[in-house]
Amino acid sequence: MNHPADAGEGLRAERVRREAGGRLILDGVAITPPPGATVGLLGPNGSGKSTLLRILAGLLAPDAGVVTLDGNALAGLGRRTVARRIAVVDQHAVTQVDLSVLDVVRLGRIPHRRAWSAPGRTDEDAVAEALRRTGLTGHAGQSWHTLSGGERQRVQIARALAQQPRELLLDEPTNHLDIQHQLDLLALIADLPVTSVVALHDLNLAAMFCDRITVMKAGRVVAGGTPVEVITEELIADVYGVGAVVTPDGPDGRPSVRFLPRR
Repeated sequence: MNHPADAGEGLRAERVRREAGGRLILDGVAITPPPGATVGLLGPNGSGKSTLLRILAGLLAPDAGVVTLDGNALAGLGRRTVARRIAVVDQHAVTQVDLSVLDVVRLGRIPHRRAWSAPGRTDEDAVAEALRRTGLTGHAGQSWHTLSGGERQRVQIARALAQQPRELLLDEPTNHLDIQHQLDLLALIADLPVTSVVALHDLNLAAMFCDRITVMKAGRVVAGGTPVEVITEELIADVYGVGAVVTPDGPDGRPSVRFLPRR
């Protein structure tokens, strides 16, 4: 699932710290997603995953530490410059406006266009390619409000791809989807020619689709590496407080997790 890497150092966070309401949310977090890889961000609720993604996207500023893009501090880059490189897909996208799928995907071109300018050929080509890659070409004229949850997530990924990013950040994109849509969505993400960091809850899905995994607990990174290196019975007990049996039953010998009932 590794993809060709673009030139440059990519996205990196070093010693990132963030407080909110007097509580330490992130405590010295460092992460360097390999260019072109799909990186799973795992950890219990409250471990800091969503906050880290927002800081990596430049939507939040760290209280200490630095996030860099190709060696340049994210804080010193303009919002439009960052949006041309980094795309974000949140858990839930809601709009009251009656937009078509095509309208939503076209929103991804805003960072590349001058204010009030009409879309050009480059914009329309990027939108068409994003629709094609996500299997939505035939749905372009369909209303957003008529889509299923899985289809809406695919539209949001298409919008992000229309930005033509090199980094894609996704916050639990499989939440509230049925199993088929979870598998389809993660297969799509893993096959994209971008660096993806995706927050996930399901350890087996992470093992199946991610090249590397970063595990967080209470605002700190406690493990990082390949799925085989990271997903162990010891780590699951320490981070999640549950018993599990881990076996190399997945594709290419990737770990498969079976949780044990609590007594």
